[in-house]
Amino acid sequence: MGGASVSTPYWKRKNITWLYFLLPSIAIMLLFFIYPILLTFFYSFTNLALTGEAAKELKFVGLDNYTRMFQDPTVRVSIWNTLVFLIGSAVIGQQVLGFLIAMLMKHKKKVFRRVIGTVVLAGWVTPEIVCALCLYSFFGDEGTLNAILSFFGISAVTWLYTVPMLTVILANIWHGTAFSMLVFQAALDDVPNEIEEAAVVDGASRMQILFRITIPYIKETITTNMMLVTLQTLGVFGLIDAMTGGGPGTSTMTLPIFMYNQAFVNYQLGYGTAISLLLLLIGIVLSLFYIRSLKD
Repeated sequence: MGGASVSTPYWKRKNITWLYFLLPSIAIMLLFFIYPILLTFFYSFTNLALTGEAAKELKFVGLDNYTRMFQDPTVRVSIWNTLVFLIGSAVIGQQVLGFLIAMLMKHKKKVFRRVIGTVVLAGWVTPEIVCALCLYSFFGDEGTLNAILSFFGISAVTWLYTVPMLTVILANIWHGTAFSMLVFQAALDDVPNEIEEAAVVDGASRMQILFRITIPYIKETITTNMMLVTLQTLGVFGLIDAMTGGGPGTSTMTLPIFMYNQAFVNYQLGYGTAISLLLLLIGIVLSLFYIRSLKD
């Protein structure tokens, strides 16, 4: 007993070593992710403002901001618009279009894939504000689309006022489809050709191969891509703000736009942070749904 070592056993030191490598990452996450969320949570219970009497003294107001939020009809409109924008541009638009482009490029020659890939990637690599200005010029009263319609003798349409939600959905689809295309292209390249060839020999049609072999084989990729695209679309702000500003009226007023207006246009930061937490909650619920789908 007297000769036993009192130093830390090797197996304990080995199990602790991994923690030292994670400390920088943990510190960054605490500083730039956890701390801002906690600070936002605290401010949502205060009257924090940039102007007026509330700016002179920070006060705890309890659930007043949340009560105001759920009584505000604009919040309900913003939630609905956010869901429409999310389903139209992410769930349906980017997913379906990205998958179709990836399918069309499958087994094609490298030259064809490079040309089509470059064209699609042009929208993705374009900064969001530049993309918004390009699509604003395209859908504007004297824009490219109306010029094309005029060439065929069709009367011009005020797209940004008649169908504003459709214009921002199409703009976001054009801007973000390339990401889904790249993800699906990589997944489709991993589908064994032998399985598809065997299905063809057995008399399976293209649609049967697609829905009974290809899609089930890459279902985890589809779910993962859906989660990433959904979370990215929830935070879209610059595209909508530059094209419509949330208007006309509240027709394209999504939660990020409404949150910005309350926090930085009306200077009600406390109310704005409460709205941001609602947006965060929606993102968490959708993420949990997708994670559950991956497990299933």
